[in-house]
Amino acid sequence: MSTNSLHTFHIPVMGLAFTIDSPIRVAHFGIDSVVSITDDELLEKMRAFYSAKFKLPYQEITTKIEDFRASRITHYLNMVDQIVKEKFSQFKTELAESKTALENYIALLPNHSEIKTKLQQFLDGPSLEEQLQEYIESHLHPGAIDVNIMTKVDKDNFDKKTQLPVEFNDAHAALRGFAHSQLQSSLVLSAGMNPRLYSYIEQFQDFFPTADGRLKKKIILKVSDFRSAMIQGNFLAKKGLWVSEYRIESGLNCGGHAFATDGLLMGPILEEFKQKKNELIASAKPLMEKALSQKGRPIPESALPLKITAQGGVGAAVEHEFLLNHYHLDSIGWGSPFLLVPEATSVDAQTRNLLAQAKEDDFYLSNISPLGVPFNTVRGTTNEQLKQKRISEDKAGSSCPKKLLALGNKQYDPMGMCTAAKKYQDIKLEELLAEKEQLSAEDFQKSFDKITEKSCLCVGLANASYLEHSIKIKGQDQGVVICPGPNLAYFDREVSLREMVQHIYGNASVMTTGHRPHVFINELKLYVDYLQKDLKNTEATSPQIKKWLTFQSNLLDGIGYYQQLISDSPYFVTQRDEIQKQLNHYTNVLQSIDIPVLEAVQV
Repeated sequence: MSTNSLHTFHIPVMGLAFTIDSPIRVAHFGIDSVVSITDDELLEKMRAFYSAKFKLPYQEITTKIEDFRASRITHYLNMVDQIVKEKFSQFKTELAESKTALENYIALLPNHSEIKTKLQQFLDGPSLEEQLQEYIESHLHPGAIDVNIMTKVDKDNFDKKTQLPVEFNDAHAALRGFAHSQLQSSLVLSAGMNPRLYSYIEQFQDFFPTADGRLKKKIILKVSDFRSAMIQGNFLAKKGLWVSEYRIESGLNCGGHAFATDGLLMGPILEEFKQKKNELIASAKPLMEKALSQKGRPIPESALPLKITAQGGVGAAVEHEFLLNHYHLDSIGWGSPFLLVPEATSVDAQTRNLLAQAKEDDFYLSNISPLGVPFNTVRGTTNEQLKQKRISEDKAGSSCPKKLLALGNKQYDPMGMCTAAKKYQDIKLEELLAEKEQLSAEDFQKSFDKITEKSCLCVGLANASYLEHSIKIKGQDQGVVICPGPNLAYFDREVSLREMVQHIYGNASVMTTGHRPHVFINELKLYVDYLQKDLKNTEATSPQIKKWLTFQSNLLDGIGYYQQLISDSPYFVTQRDEIQKQLNHYTNVLQSIDIPVLEAVQV
């Protein structure tokens, strides 16, 4: 069976719950999607729900069972795999027997797909059911059930007050859960390098290649620049592990946590990967082969394939096609727009309606994440309403039932404390009140807001799925946290899966809003705004000034790259004047920004 992707897009991981069951919904159409395996409690409840729905045997895995976290993840992924295979088998039969089903499926495929052309010939020609069935069996396959781990969400765990070995840390246990599953898919590692976690991958046979180059489980690294990709890829190669895909995501024009680059823009980053892809292979291949030899493992006879993909803010078919063709990419991630597709993602009706009605100014980069990383969200969520109500009643903070983000802060508790927790905020607010007389009213309020603005993401990012599936939610009401990228401002209604896929491939349009700037311009604006805000809110130390100057210089270099790109590429013919005008505007803005000068950094 062919393992080449049937589509030129994939659905990236979104939050904890929004793509938790996306493979069950869309994999039989050949669409790849990514499941978060951070929240084992959510996975266990979803396993109970889908076991009942599909009449599968179910036995609860409680927290009293040894290694329950990994076990829950393994069992959930195995169940998803089983359901996807059953749905795909039924779907193949339906395609072979129903012209309507076949016609609808053909409408979902990319325009330049050889499979689409061949299936259309079957549809238009004489009835050849046996030949059609043979073709379907040999050429179609379900989409990938990939999984995501945020590498830094790797909290230590305890048995009462005794710290457990590192392999029971959250990310380690999640990795083990995936490794023990029957899936043949990919592990997407995001949020930066975790050497200890990366080294743990060596413990599992499925991640190593066979002599003929097959990998049962692959590694995908989500990266923001070429240098990071090279460093991480080589680190893993030295352990005999191959990175099968580098997934480049815009630092700011994305959903969820935003990891801004030093002003490096998407276009120049993609250009560097395009020009230096062979360097990634040439650098990692001998390191991997040496490590495999030292371990006594088979060395693949030929080079293993390497994919380069991208995601973040893409919203139009012309952008999709341009990125694929100009940068020689293998796939484009479409995330936030799928939050408006009930057939693809798990979102409660109230939140989906909020997203559809939200305008540009409603999407913003917040400080609500306990991780201390900027977090993309939207105004008006039920989580925000409930949080503000607790603050007004002098009950700020969350009950913190899951403690997934009780990571590095061990100042008040050796087991860690989440900055969104009521226990933590009570301590910090008491300290603040003790200093109140020494602070101005404005400074006091700023400090108060900084403490209380944190949201319980562990619960808030899971609740949408519970609400959609009518699963009982226990404990303190946290409402729903949603984490769309700012690109969702240009999509303003709920749409079907067919409509969204046809929009991606340019056969329809689901955007009914007014003018939408090009994805590169949208990202540039976000970076310029980010720099201006950082200048306003951050102390001007010597290292910080150097960082600002680098940031500004990189943005101006990126604009220069775009100016050359739009003059050379035929994709920009209809937008050239408009984009040039926008680039000139942001050049002027950047050149007018007054970055402080300290003697320490003067030449």
